[in-house]
Amino acid sequence: QVQLVESGGGLVQAGDSLTLSCTASGRAIGSYVTAWFRQAPGKEREFVAGIFRDTYYANSVKGRFTISRDDAKATINLQMNSLIRDDTAVYYCAATSGTTVFTAGWRYDAWGQGTQVTVSS
Repeated sequence: QVQLVESGGGLVQAGDSLTLSCTASGRAIGSYVTAWFRQAPGKEREFVAGIFRDTYYANSVKGRFTISRDDAKATINLQMNSLIRDDTAVYYCAATSGTTVFTAGWRYDAWGQGTQVTVSS
């Protein structure tokens, strides 16, 4: 089973950029489908971006966020540009076996502890 640890969250202003990292251990991250989810206060967890052979994005972040994977460093990064207040949430890294990037969280069986991103106006 892969273990995931997120880092890079923080407090930023609207329009700023921030990069989140997810470090994987236990197994080669390149063999997993990996994704970022987020959960804002009072809202359900939602899919943000995923990667395996291709990348996939939620409409709300398309064009602003970029997901990437560094197999040598065993990290999955989420570059977030042009941040807005609605991006405020706890961001989670997730992984699952297979080749399909699912948008449903229940499809993923490994999760990190989450990292807080707060965007102020």
